[in-house]
Amino acid sequence: MLQAAVRALGPRVLVGPFCALGPRGLHSTPRSPGPRVAVVLSGCGVFDGTEIHEASAILVHLSRGGADVEIYAPDIPQMHVIDHGKGQPAETETRNVLAESARIARGKITDLAQLQANNHDAVIFPGGFGAAKNLSTFAVDGADCTVNKEVERVLQEFHKAAKPIGLCCIAPVLAAKVLPDPEVTVGQEEDKGGKWPYAGTAQAINALGAKHCATEVHEVHVDKKNKVVTTPAFMCETDLHHIFDGIGAMVKSVLKLTGK
Repeated sequence: MLQAAVRALGPRVLVGPFCALGPRGLHSTPRSPGPRVAVVLSGCGVFDGTEIHEASAILVHLSRGGADVEIYAPDIPQMHVIDHGKGQPAETETRNVLAESARIARGKITDLAQLQANNHDAVIFPGGFGAAKNLSTFAVDGADCTVNKEVERVLQEFHKAAKPIGLCCIAPVLAAKVLPDPEVTVGQEEDKGGKWPYAGTAQAINALGAKHCATEVHEVHVDKKNKVVTTPAFMCETDLHHIFDGIGAMVKSVLKLTGK
């Protein structure tokens, strides 16, 4: 009877409520859910928060990789506010990291305190000075820095659960500070005529007890033991597409390490 009904419906079988009876018949298999990835932001704007191009690139590559993404940020005040047009602190302004990060997340964001490693397959931290000012005190204290307690908890939870952690630009200093002997990269260890203006960060990473591994901007370093994946991004002065490609390689490696 079912076959007769399908013949009677003719081409209409492929539209409307009968779309389940498409070319693969009644035994169609729904697409497997992608890896669940948390992205942790640190504000909005390179000099006092998340580097927006890095966050956008991460989200694009996660979307292309079929990931299910949730965005988080700590509900804390920014260290300070920078007027990005003037490159100077706006002395009378104060901003909240969660509220500013919501600009990048298009409003769909959750307090970092609610992020649990058992609800996700991986976590990724974009860079920007917010990682060194709001998620840690690295911008002020260097190797003697402290890391925000929720950031520290999240990194250690994912590490303990053997779930991959991706970081780019200056964010690898977070892993260098709170994880046991990770290998990370922020690019090259010499400025090479100004192309790598933050090359001194490599020495600070080594001082934190981590191992710095030199890479080019389009490359990643994968610490297989700790499942930490890093790429230089805007630590290098170069064309945007090279940074985009390096971030893509980082995201691809993180997704691969999830096993999904």
